[in-house]
Amino acid sequence: MTQQLTATEPLAPASSAALSAPSAPSSPPPGPSLGTAGLVTVLLGAFLPMLDFFIVNVALPTIDHDLAAGPAVLELVAAGYGIAFAVLLVLGGRLGDIFGRRRVFVAGAAAFAVTSLACGLAPGAWSLVAARAAQGASAALLIPQVLGTITAATHGARRGRALSVYGAVGGISVVIGQVLGGMLVAADLFGSGWRSVFLLNVPFALLALVLALRFVPESRAEQAARIDIAGTVLLTGTLLSLLVPLMEGRAAGWPLWSWVLLALFPVLATAFALVERRAERRGDTPLVPPTLLRIPEMRRGLGIALPYFGGFGGFMFVIAVALQQGLHLGPVAAGWALVPMAVGYFTASLSGPRLIGRFGSRVLTAGAAVQAVGLSTLAVTVLADPEGFSPLRMVPGVALAGIGQGLIGTPLFRVVLSKVPADRAGVGSGVLATSQQSSLALGVATLGSLYLALSPGLGMDRALALCLGIQLLGSFTVFYLTTRLPRSIG
Repeated sequence: MTQQLTATEPLAPASSAALSAPSAPSSPPPGPSLGTAGLVTVLLGAFLPMLDFFIVNVALPTIDHDLAAGPAVLELVAAGYGIAFAVLLVLGGRLGDIFGRRRVFVAGAAAFAVTSLACGLAPGAWSLVAARAAQGASAALLIPQVLGTITAATHGARRGRALSVYGAVGGISVVIGQVLGGMLVAADLFGSGWRSVFLLNVPFALLALVLALRFVPESRAEQAARIDIAGTVLLTGTLLSLLVPLMEGRAAGWPLWSWVLLALFPVLATAFALVERRAERRGDTPLVPPTLLRIPEMRRGLGIALPYFGGFGGFMFVIAVALQQGLHLGPVAAGWALVPMAVGYFTASLSGPRLIGRFGSRVLTAGAAVQAVGLSTLAVTVLADPEGFSPLRMVPGVALAGIGQGLIGTPLFRVVLSKVPADRAGVGSGVLATSQQSSLALGVATLGSLYLALSPGLGMDRALALCLGIQLLGSFTVFYLTTRLPRSIG
């Protein structure tokens, strides 16, 4: 899920683009220029990876049926993509800074096509998990170059418009991902079933590759930061030691290895913090600069990001499984059931910049309140009449939740980056983008595991209501943290 941006923001969200590039000067300097065809090309390159985080959700029950995947493996299919995306996102941005953003964009598009093909042809459940992780890694190569190119090759009002369009792409990807995934699975094109969800990417990724060679100008950072290999390795180990046992431990009966990994998590997290602090003291550019975390807006913004994105990732996974396995809806009906939520998010995101200019950070506070009302409405609806629960009765709850999420997501990156020094805005954007993807995966791992563990005994209605209640606690946390933000957003 991405956010709307305005021209006043230093960088756009959901990317580590231009991670060490300085902020744009006030007048357009000589350099590469991104035309309309080039902008359409990079936006296509951004749309496909964002679409793929959501499109797979409604295909999960069919994948389970065809590949005998099991609940834990299904979670890996959904979250493995986000994990690989998260841990390699900042690295992908720095590769673009060093080797050229168009070159890495082309490589990322090619890799995304190949890994999507591997997903579509996967002969078994675990080969699909591996292909999904590789697909997430290729997305981490592709996505950062989009905003890096926009930042480097557009200026003034044109940059503002380009970033606004990019923000809108996020809302569109939610709508199309949920609906298109269900339609493709139901259509069973050429007997491909769920495989068409992944195979569809191949021609479009190749089209983006070809168009990039023709229309996207090359750009790179004048003084690109070196790759923080130690930080990347430790961050990867830290996230895997937490997420893998949370996703696999329950299904495997909590074997010894799951507890060992959980015990390693604080050790690896501490080692990561120490390595990053030492790197910054040496004058290097660590993956997560500790001094950035001392900025109140950055620290509080990351506190908002965890429950916000974690709740969203978990909700999308849980509701997709609940609708198909609990209500026995087909993939098309399950996809359409979430359209009101996606439309609410998209509508709110379009209004976000104007509202932020008038009400400042209180827009986030209002968004958390609206989201809480939506989640409460949905929980009451499912508990009041489990037998009559249907996509039609879900409309008020999911629409309100979507509006609230749009009001939070739109200004979140702007809040976090408002006090970050201009020469470190790219690094700050990368830190929050990594937190975004990690939280999405963590939400699938925690809320997804909880729902799958409880639904056989409690039933779909009470298990879903409990997961919504936990997400409601996250909304209260967001509400409180947003009241600690300064009213004015820079």
